[in-house]
Amino acid sequence: MILKINNLAKRYGNLTALYDVSFSIEKGSVFGILGPNGSGKTTTLGIVLGVINATGGTYSWFENRTTDNPRRRIGAILETPNFYHYLSAYKNLQIAADIKGIGYDNIDRILEVVNLKDRKNHRFSTFSLGMKQRLSIASALLANPEVLVLDEPTNGLDPQGIAEIRELIITIAKQGKTIILASHMLDEVEKVCTHAAVLQKGKIITSGKVSDILGSNDIIEVLAADIEKLEMLAKAHPLIKSVTRNGQGKLELSFLNPVSNAEINEYFYKKGIIVSHLVLRKKTLEAQFLELTRAGK
Repeated sequence: MILKINNLAKRYGNLTALYDVSFSIEKGSVFGILGPNGSGKTTTLGIVLGVINATGGTYSWFENRTTDNPRRRIGAILETPNFYHYLSAYKNLQIAADIKGIGYDNIDRILEVVNLKDRKNHRFSTFSLGMKQRLSIASALLANPEVLVLDEPTNGLDPQGIAEIRELIITIAKQGKTIILASHMLDEVEKVCTHAAVLQKGKIITSGKVSDILGSNDIIEVLAADIEKLEMLAKAHPLIKSVTRNGQGKLELSFLNPVSNAEINEYFYKKGIIVSHLVLRKKTLEAQFLELTRAGK
């Protein structure tokens, strides 16, 4: 176990930022803390990194099996590091290494990992936002930490920068490191994370494997002459998770497990309903996110 959080709470006067949040993170996972702005993601990270004091609850790193300071085993970016704009990437990392009390032997390798080795002698001021973020991650990796913690790593980046950071996270995870990232983007969590916890207004809605949290993202849209009977039968199907009517009067069916059009058509036909309209389409990630956060209200 890398991190275990039990009933974590944080209050600022009359404002409660976290309500008894609990989840655990296993070694080797890419764990996403997902939620809209103001949901408590950064507060949670700040507490477990020792930057913010909790009002209640506990947390433990590495199952408390070491007498060393656990922070030495963690590389974190909560805010953008203060790099010197007039210095090169390499010089900036030398300064970061001095602050961490480590040598320079690892710098070239880390620059290669973040795909900045060919820009090592270029001034920081010439870097794009995506390159600056990659240099920040390089700084966090200098001491070869077991865990990398990132707060909104793609925030403010253009599509190319977002893709580069996502690919970098996947590359680092393949090296055996545990990664914890906070994000308000469901798409980001779906593409890079193995596990996630969803926060809404300081409360945890759900946590577990990303595949289990998101489930099937298919929707089958159906219509029949007897819409009332169609809706009744749809709600009786054991694999149909929800039934809603859209603005066109059609039923939208979402599922616990993937189901084919043919299976659904056959189900209604055997129940005496001939479907006049049946279309499979993907539920948008935005719709899934709204469903998750709506459950926490």
